[in-house]
Amino acid sequence: MAAPEFATLTTDDLVTGEAVALDLPPASLGSRIASGLVDVTITLVLLVTLAIALAVAAVHTDLALLQVAVLASVILSLLVYPTTVETLTRGRSVGKLCLGLRAVRDDAGPISFQHAFVRALVGVVEIYVFLGSPAFFAALLSPRTKRLGDYAAGTYVVRERVRLRLPAPAAMPPQLATWAARADVASLPTGLALAVRQYLGRSAQIDPASRADLGRRLADAVSRYVAPPPPPGTPPEAFLAAVVATRRSRDAARLARESDLRRRLVARR
Repeated sequence: MAAPEFATLTTDDLVTGEAVALDLPPASLGSRIASGLVDVTITLVLLVTLAIALAVAAVHTDLALLQVAVLASVILSLLVYPTTVETLTRGRSVGKLCLGLRAVRDDAGPISFQHAFVRALVGVVEIYVFLGSPAFFAALLSPRTKRLGDYAAGTYVVRERVRLRLPAPAAMPPQLATWAARADVASLPTGLALAVRQYLGRSAQIDPASRADLGRRLADAVSRYVAPPPPPGTPPEAFLAAVVATRRSRDAARLARESDLRRRLVARR
């Protein structure tokens, strides 16, 4: 069997951090509008409540302090609130939770504070300053219904209430476990990571000559993101499996540390 054609895949394909192609459909324009209306309503109610509370607290002071109170209510409701919610819930605002949606990175990994902050910051302009018209037309023209904040942050919204079956991830070759534990393995570009994952999953179906040639080419591309190189004589397929397994285990450990930190911070409150 000839080598499969990986070039037909694009970097806009939804993949996990381990480069597993997913069949999670992006959120429809209607569901995004509905979830956005829920979030906007909650935000505006919060804005009015904060503005009234802070204005009452500063009413007997000078005008400058009253202006600061109004500005603080705007920042807290339009920027701090959505950033905090999406960071703590990994991409689910109240509206998205009601509609079964989630904001994810372009590689389908969970968003971080940086992604949530950029989405909220751009959202102030495209949703509240221009009444949502830039967000609507951007989502209408995007194949993934991305608004401008999604383009700026490198995210988009998916429907997460979908039954998903993933193939078994690549296992760590025992002979490379010691090397992999000490190696510096950077994140691979989305397209390259997806090609490696598909190669490892389909290698048994590829004829030996094409399998060896494709493995060498992928190993050469991946080696730019790995230091030091694997032991001399390491088969390309084993090297690729070790890189994928290492990234998966390190990402899982990082997410576990972040989850533990959030639990401890919440417990102290």
